[in-house]
Amino acid sequence: MELLAIRFVTVSNEAEALARCLDDLGVRRRHFGEYTSQIGADAFTGAIFPAGSSWIEVWPAGEGMPPGMMLQLVVDDADAFAAHARSQGLSPEGPVDAHGERIYFLQAPSGLSMSFQSALPAGEANETQAT
Repeated sequence: MELLAIRFVTVSNEAEALARCLDDLGVRRRHFGEYTSQIGADAFTGAIFPAGSSWIEVWPAGEGMPPGMMLQLVVDDADAFAAHARSQGLSPEGPVDAHGERIYFLQAPSGLSMSFQSALPAGEANETQAT
């Protein structure tokens, strides 16, 4: 079992200001596909700031995207992490297979929303499903 990367995700009404703050710090945005940040566009659509294998995601709150924060742990084997978590008395929910990943969800004692996920093996379904 290995932790490969950390993702910090925030959804807020202040997302654009946070993204600009990270810009001002010199953190570079990733621009790709539908997730491309629209610098100077009329509507801020979100931003991703990569750091090696990890990244920060900043999204504006809206319909289907309520304000909140999540710590995402990218691991080598999400199923093994789920089994270990359960053996330690934790109660991860899932899995959900989505976006090429197997994902489990957990509420930390502090109230922080967390997920841990790993890449789906080649050939497995890449559709959102609870198992």
